[in-house]
Amino acid sequence: MSHLTLVTGAGGFIGGQLVRDLSAQGVSVRAVDKKPIDDWYFRSPDAENLVADLQLAESCSAVTKGAVHVYNLAADMGGMGFIENNKALCMLSVLINTHMLMAAHAHSVERFLFSSSACVYASYKQTDADVVALKESDAYPADAEDGYGWEKLFSERLCRHFHEDYDIKTRVARYHNVYGPYGTWDGGREKAPAAIARKVAMAVITGKHEIEIWGDGEQTRSFMYIDDCLIGTQKLMHSDIEEPINIGSDEMVTINQLVDIVEEIAGVKLKRSYKLDAPKGVRGRNSDNTLIKAKLAWAPSTSLRAGMERTYRWIYDQAKAREEGRPYIAAAA
Repeated sequence: MSHLTLVTGAGGFIGGQLVRDLSAQGVSVRAVDKKPIDDWYFRSPDAENLVADLQLAESCSAVTKGAVHVYNLAADMGGMGFIENNKALCMLSVLINTHMLMAAHAHSVERFLFSSSACVYASYKQTDADVVALKESDAYPADAEDGYGWEKLFSERLCRHFHEDYDIKTRVARYHNVYGPYGTWDGGREKAPAAIARKVAMAVITGKHEIEIWGDGEQTRSFMYIDDCLIGTQKLMHSDIEEPINIGSDEMVTINQLVDIVEEIAGVKLKRSYKLDAPKGVRGRNSDNTLIKAKLAWAPSTSLRAGMERTYRWIYDQAKAREEGRPYIAAAA
């Protein structure tokens, strides 16, 4: 029997698939989320599945007891439409990471991974669509995404100081736009790949060949497929990398190019309208993978075309089932 690994946020997109992956490897997993278990994306029958509110210190202590490794993925988050309109809610996630680190120290956890975000990066480095890829040092001087990004940056510092003061091996993953099947695809918390896949799918299903794009469509991003995220996360956990590190694709596209890709997959061309007053985040963002290649001899490699093909097919199937009144996976965070 392997040592106990705790995954928080296990009812969510990344957490649920991480639990499934670890369980398949024979790892003993305790999976925790605040949502009712019936609302989890995945429920691994091989894991110990618990419901707990990790904003509460006593809950963190109870679920951490006996754990050797902790993947702390629990947070209130979503796409740009959510985080721009829920800054206070996003910042309250600081309670989760604070109490989880305190619990990890109290229960002598050996390794603790915190899921951070590219939203920690300074906004003045992301004002041009033709952005220079963000390297880890670009988080300072600090000017993070208001609300969500500042919480992540503060929690990164907390991990650093718990490592320095209490000798917990903390690892910090700066995720860049993770997407894939079984993720949130409707309801307001979905990110751009899922939102665009849903809009294209609905255009195909309804025959209304139109699509609304937030912003002018020329803002740039990179998007990481879930399988790469799972590999990188576990590699980082077991590495000796003490500083925050990018886990993201370096294949940068405009949002218009992302729409092009999904249209090609779906075999349609849609009339585009642009909602210029919609939340759209920074002008440009991409991951510099120099450090992860040097430290791990690895970097995310799934092409956006390949990942979006799988993602679109899954979202189309869910949207089609919903339209026809059949069971579907809502995957709402």
